[in-house]
Amino acid sequence: IRMQADGMLPPAERRGYTNVVTAFSGILATEGAAGLFAGWLPTSTRAMALNFGMLAFNAQAKEVLQGVGVSGAPLTFGASAIAGFFASFFSLPFDFVKTQMQKQKKDPVTGEWQYKTSMDCVTKTLAEGGPLRFYAGFPTYYVRIAPHAMITLIAQDQVKKFWKANGL
Repeated sequence: IRMQADGMLPPAERRGYTNVVTAFSGILATEGAAGLFAGWLPTSTRAMALNFGMLAFNAQAKEVLQGVGVSGAPLTFGASAIAGFFASFFSLPFDFVKTQMQKQKKDPVTGEWQYKTSMDCVTKTLAEGGPLRFYAGFPTYYVRIAPHAMITLIAQDQVKKFWKANGL
């Protein structure tokens, strides 16, 4: 996240990461070992929300689609696309917080972080932009997440079919 964000900053504000090694060594030098784990909680929470949306809603979408007569490949593709939507819907707020936590820099004057914790980020974001701020960029996020969800869920279906066909 930091390497991506670094290139978008004005030259004077860039950290100067050129590869993973310079990023790791720069973080260790300026923030210590704990800096390598900045954003671990929102990253884990985002993963849980994404998997919840993807797995729970895939099963539900399959039931609904089967109820209206959809079967075979259209069932698998349709349910996984719907699951991709819900994976995006549930995980984007956590992704927003994760990204804010991971790309933040200390204030050059005070030496303080903009956000002290994930909840501090949530509180400040709600105060400044309201709840919809967490969904800024949803269409782009869906276009990124839905294919991931679809490939994962289609592969899962194929593995289950293989297991069933082989008595596993």
